[in-house]
Amino acid sequence: MKFAIEDFIHYIQIERGLADNTLEAYRRDLTKYLNYLHDVVQINSWQVVDHTVITHFLYHMNDQGAKSTTIARTISTLRKFHQFLVMDRIVSKDPTIHIESPKKTRTLPKVLSAEEVDQLLSIETVDPLSTRNKAMVETLYATGLRVSELIDLTMSDLHLMMGFIRCFGKGGKERIVPLGDLAKDAIEYYLDTAREFLVKGQATDALFVNQHGRPLTRQGFWKILKSIARDKQIKKNITPHMLRHSFATHLLENGADLRAVQEMLGHADISTTQIYTHISRKRLKDIYGQHHPRA
Repeated sequence: MKFAIEDFIHYIQIERGLADNTLEAYRRDLTKYLNYLHDVVQINSWQVVDHTVITHFLYHMNDQGAKSTTIARTISTLRKFHQFLVMDRIVSKDPTIHIESPKKTRTLPKVLSAEEVDQLLSIETVDPLSTRNKAMVETLYATGLRVSELIDLTMSDLHLMMGFIRCFGKGGKERIVPLGDLAKDAIEYYLDTAREFLVKGQATDALFVNQHGRPLTRQGFWKILKSIARDKQIKKNITPHMLRHSFATHLLENGADLRAVQEMLGHADISTTQIYTHISRKRLKDIYGQHHPRA
């Protein structure tokens, strides 16, 4: 049964060109599913998995405290996997037919205020590492990149004279994102004064490197951002994605076109981007409630 999961992961990697993180999410979901089949209901063949087994697995997830969004994502994974089993003639029927996804409770993303962003970005560039940190955080807020897109940037992705960078998002999809003057200046200062010192003569095309001259990891950047937030005494639990949310929200609050924001974020569906219009409306309502004498 495990071999079928690996075949499926290989199949979607080749057919859909998904990012490594997405493939790992599929693998995690299916590994939990397989463990349930083996350990809880003691099933050792895909042929005997039916609608009832899958339904009980989903109830089991719910009993374990899984969120509705997690269950909905798992159902999507199971559908794709069982469709693959049918296509590969491992089974004759798809047991996920008629299984309904739970309604997603869509929570508004948490964002930083403009004042908190200014506070976060007030990094003194006193050495190569602080110079790199300022360039990274300025770039993240200026472009709305995902953290994986930020750490994957290479020197050839920079087009500073023209004021934009190139990045590769989910599924390897390329997009061009404008770069503001402050982020551009921070990157130029990093390139002029810090990157060569950090690289230490090693051959690497990575734009942002760690203190050993190697490309940064997601975990490495996460720790850097947490440390900066601590130093700046920002109370919110800041994550890299919060800067992406803040980028989109602040653009829309200042009159940016929704389609343009969708393009910059690399969203395939504009409905994903529309969540930020709800944030803007909520903020307007909060401001009204705080300041109108008859609110």
